[in-house]
Amino acid sequence: MNQSNIESIAEKQYKTGQIMAALLVAGFVGLFSETALNIALGDLSKIFSVNATTIQWLATGYFLTLGILVPVTGILMQKFTTRQMFITSILLFILGTVLAAVAPAFSILLLGRFIQAAGLAINLPLTQNVIFTIFPQHKRGAAMGVMGLVMLAGPALGPTLAGLILDTLSWHWVFLFTLPFLLFSLIFGYIYLPNVNKVKKVSINIFSLVLSTIGFGGIVYGVSIAGEAGWTSSSVIASIAIGFVALILFCTQQNKMENPMLNLKAFNYPLFLLGVFMSFITFFNMLSLLVVLPMYMQMALLIASFTTGLILLPGSLLNCILAPKIGRLFDEYGPRAVITPGTILVAIAYSVYSQFDTHTASWAIVLTHIVMMLGIGMVLASVQTNTLNSLPAKYYPDGIALTQTVQQISGAIGIAVMVSILSAKQNAYLEVFSNNMPLAVTEGSTLVFKIGLLLAIINVVLSLFIKDPIKERGKC
Repeated sequence: MNQSNIESIAEKQYKTGQIMAALLVAGFVGLFSETALNIALGDLSKIFSVNATTIQWLATGYFLTLGILVPVTGILMQKFTTRQMFITSILLFILGTVLAAVAPAFSILLLGRFIQAAGLAINLPLTQNVIFTIFPQHKRGAAMGVMGLVMLAGPALGPTLAGLILDTLSWHWVFLFTLPFLLFSLIFGYIYLPNVNKVKKVSINIFSLVLSTIGFGGIVYGVSIAGEAGWTSSSVIASIAIGFVALILFCTQQNKMENPMLNLKAFNYPLFLLGVFMSFITFFNMLSLLVVLPMYMQMALLIASFTTGLILLPGSLLNCILAPKIGRLFDEYGPRAVITPGTILVAIAYSVYSQFDTHTASWAIVLTHIVMMLGIGMVLASVQTNTLNSLPAKYYPDGIALTQTVQQISGAIGIAVMVSILSAKQNAYLEVFSNNMPLAVTEGSTLVFKIGLLLAIINVVLSLFIKDPIKERGKC
């Protein structure tokens, strides 16, 4: 029996459509929740009578929880069954969402956000692991393309949908809106999701868990508060420094352990390492852009929040439509044929963004954002697929945990660094021209876009070294 027949038989064991629906609907809710509340932070600050620094923890805490918990999922996926992990993630989602929706005080709302993020921290790595188990190698690109759609659509549509909800209903409905989708995901997952992983008798080393929490959590916390406290603040420097020291100790310990919590041997594979670098840059740019671009539109062009969301909507929708097609192109023509053109489109979009001023027309933003989102869509899922394809199957849980951790940390760092740069440039401009806030914001945004362009060009160069690991193994 040849390999294609074996893969065909294996694929028939799973109802892939229903499984993907259960996993990806939950993933969309989690990623939607990551950015949806940002548009309501000003109102919530007044409702709960807390200052801007405190209310920002509704966003910062989400990233912090992901940064702490995602690294642990590698060993959890080996210790517990697929169904146990999935049901736990959905129940955490539901519990956190209900708590947040009925929160009578800010502390309860923040707790709900932490619990929501814990659900997403399990869901994202689990979804990737299931995809790489139930789909044969020649169909993973298309499957990951659909996941890429969710990873882009969730954060991108969050502010738009939340703005529509807030214009017609109360802030509670930003959370209540997601409950039917979570219940759908729970029912479909309970019915259709099988146990696809092999459970092992592994123990979680407490010292490793502590080092991981302090390391990843310290870095994410430090960069998250840097925008308010300043990068030279003792609390920021101490948090990041402690985080790096803990990470060094964590990595040293993992390399010495027979059964590590996170197997770092994945970094011994050059294509995996290359993919991690490209993912870091992609998420750094993408998530910071989703914050900086709306700030520029609202503060420099004086466009209303909901209108801002509508202007950015065509790019997100086009990406949703094309994502499965992009995945199939990856399967058919290989990684470089998709990834390199995608990185070039991202660089082109950033070069146009860097020319924006206080008189930029809305249609120019729409077209540029379409190019940007198309480029990111071509890069995002394709890089992740190729990165994990470069690993032996036994390293999938660890590779997925590593890539997801890098993505969340790079997103948190990207937002903190780019917003800080924008603010610094804006404030410097206001010291000279005190009454021209739109132009000051434009100056700050332009600098951010130029930095994004530099990073995008680096990704173009890195993409030229991309190879198809499946073909490379075939040559051996």
